[in-house]
Amino acid sequence: MNHFSTQLTKALSQGYSIDEIIRQEIESTINQLLKTELTVFLDYERYDPIGYNSGNSRNGSYTRQFQTKYGEITVEVPRDRNGEFTQQTIPAYKRRSDDLETTILQLYSKGITTSEIADLIEKMYGHAYTAQTISNITQVVEEHVEAFHQRTLNKRYIAIYCDATYLNVRRDSVSKEALHILLGITQEGTKEVLDYRLFPQESCANYREMFQDIKARGVNEVLLFVSDGLTGIRDVCLEIYPQALHQSCWVHIQRHIARLVRAKDRKEILELLKPVYQADNQLGAQAALKHFSDETINRYPKVIKLLDQNQSLFSFLTFPKSIRRSLYTTNILEGMNKQIKRYTKRKEQFPNEASLDRFVCNQLMEYNQRFSTRVHLGFNLVHSEIAEMFDNQY
Repeated sequence: MNHFSTQLTKALSQGYSIDEIIRQEIESTINQLLKTELTVFLDYERYDPIGYNSGNSRNGSYTRQFQTKYGEITVEVPRDRNGEFTQQTIPAYKRRSDDLETTILQLYSKGITTSEIADLIEKMYGHAYTAQTISNITQVVEEHVEAFHQRTLNKRYIAIYCDATYLNVRRDSVSKEALHILLGITQEGTKEVLDYRLFPQESCANYREMFQDIKARGVNEVLLFVSDGLTGIRDVCLEIYPQALHQSCWVHIQRHIARLVRAKDRKEILELLKPVYQADNQLGAQAALKHFSDETINRYPKVIKLLDQNQSLFSFLTFPKSIRRSLYTTNILEGMNKQIKRYTKRKEQFPNEASLDRFVCNQLMEYNQRFSTRVHLGFNLVHSEIAEMFDNQY
């Protein structure tokens, strides 16, 4: 007999209301889930010494009253010091629980399987749904996923960022697979995830397939692709969009260089490199690169060879100064990938590809909705220049 069943039996023997015991159990469970959410967000347990140097910490909580079918519960929503934590356990701004069917849809969209939901619903509500019944209810979620992959996209994007992150997926066994994501900045300056795909490994062939797909869905004009150092990615971008430019991520370039030099020399070498990618124009960048080469080539010729072979060092300098910081790295996309991985820590592994697909789609749909009206930093200042670049390039 589990803990809840024991409590329920004891309550009945003492004449307590079953609804009250269930209400207390729901209240306790939700509050524990909220605490767990904050722990996952901060990435360290309460009282863990690592938290002192994390840059963020727990900061008490505030209470909300929430109405369930078993009565009102008091929810203690935890807060973090930086004000960045947003809980996902209960709907924001709502004071009543949704219908059971809506709860099932929410669970399913988070990547929970139908059999897991059926078991959970029976334990929480005493209402037995078969996996097939839940599967029928959740058909709408599958339709959302399909619609996301098939929706019509904008004609023009200032930049498209390409990156992959690895997540645990179970097939016959559990293994990490590469979730490829394309994130674009529209002509108006807003961010939008264009598409995502799961492949066993990251490769240029996978990106070629994704580029062909978004082109078929309406993306005809792209000014710039930004990617990491994946071999051949530049050629694939320009194969599908020959009039576009390509920019290699300078953060990845620095990481690669750091691996090629001795630990005692890294700080010096990376400081010497800064004027190269912080130059105001192409002429200044080339002069800074020559100075860096002269100072470094005798000690680390492989570093200079790495830079000489890269054809996409300074494409971002073609753009207005106010938006260059957003165009010379893939940080925008990497930040979102970290958020996805943070949430997947709760899951540890996905039981199948469909489960991962639903979870990722839900996260990315929420991302697109959140940023659909937010103009990214600096892009509100360059509308006329960007329009002119599109006209000249296409």
